[in-house]
Amino acid sequence: MGSLYTTILWDLDDTLLDFPYSQRYALSRCFRNIGRELTEEQHACYSRINTDYWRRLELGEITREELLVGRFSSLFQECGIEGVDVKNFQREYEEALGSVYLFRDDGLSVVRSLQGKVQQYVITNGISAVARNKLAISGLEGAMDGVFISEEIGCPKPQKEFFEYCLARLPEKNRARILIVGDSLTSDIRGGVQMGIPACWYRPEGRPNDTPWRPEYEISDLHEVYDIVTRFPA
Repeated sequence: MGSLYTTILWDLDDTLLDFPYSQRYALSRCFRNIGRELTEEQHACYSRINTDYWRRLELGEITREELLVGRFSSLFQECGIEGVDVKNFQREYEEALGSVYLFRDDGLSVVRSLQGKVQQYVITNGISAVARNKLAISGLEGAMDGVFISEEIGCPKPQKEFFEYCLARLPEKNRARILIVGDSLTSDIRGGVQMGIPACWYRPEGRPNDTPWRPEYEISDLHEVYDIVTRFPA
């Protein structure tokens, strides 16, 4: 008898990797490049704007191109910063964002502990060049059986087209034996619920679920995934 799950679809940013760590580094470096020091207020402003832009992308309200530049245009407008080449700022930000990483809960060890027991894939809405670089320098690329990036597929999580693309390329065809692990209720968990794929919500801060999307599991530490995927079916 095999284990309950044969395949894990891992979210990348804010699940395996600490996205705020990379974001702060990249934003600070780019602000210095324009002769400024990033303030806490500006960082908080960007985080709010960036989250809203990504939410609008998930809902199909804006394009990826509108997101990439628009979030910085909105930031500079709100902060009263003028004279910045926004497209150049965006390019420098992407480069910096993909050059550093920090694991959540020693995520690489978690993934490696599951190698040989389950198939593992990354599913991310992140920018392709940034995600690919982080996967390479962190060692995650070599620990995965594949990587699915929304920019390369042409649509983001939670859209069904994204998940249909992934499912068509997985060896496991029984959705009940695939597990999505992610921090986002509106992309990872919603996508799993809508596609009939079991979902595990990673919420280390213990925030409440104020959405209609209900995961099969909730965890506060990535190490808990090991027990979930290696248990035997009832």
